[in-house]
Amino acid sequence: MTRKQERTGLNLDEVSKAIIEQLQQDGRRSYAAIGKVVGLSEAAVRQRVQRLVDSGVMQVVAVTDPLELGFARQAMVGVRCTGQLEPVADALAELEEIDYVVITAGSYDLLAEVVCESDEALLDLISHRIRNIPGVVATETFMYLKLRKQTYSWGVR
Repeated sequence: MTRKQERTGLNLDEVSKAIIEQLQQDGRRSYAAIGKVVGLSEAAVRQRVQRLVDSGVMQVVAVTDPLELGFARQAMVGVRCTGQLEPVADALAELEEIDYVVITAGSYDLLAEVVCESDEALLDLISHRIRNIPGVVATETFMYLKLRKQTYSWGVR
């Protein structure tokens, strides 16, 4: 079993990959239009998309710039930890203001992207909630000043 199958329980065939690529190009593309490209009926595409969503392989969402939507602060927080990383990553992922958590190699054990309504909210998040998670040793915050590129159309392999 491949690592992808272990994570999702799905084996992505070429048709499923083609459906994903179609939705990466335009998440509003109709199932009928996708079906014409990949050679399936609208109903079959709908079923495959639902399986991909249910398994966690993909999400279909509106990608936005939080700074343009009234959120005053967006930042990446580098986190240094002791002990097991997974429990700290899971605790970070539970925080509402955090939209992205990865376990990394390098200067930081974890990276967490945060979106906050104000500087005060960011300060509270870092000082009182992130730094109080057992296993967190230190944090460093990288403030986003302007979003220049954000795409999710890297295709599939």
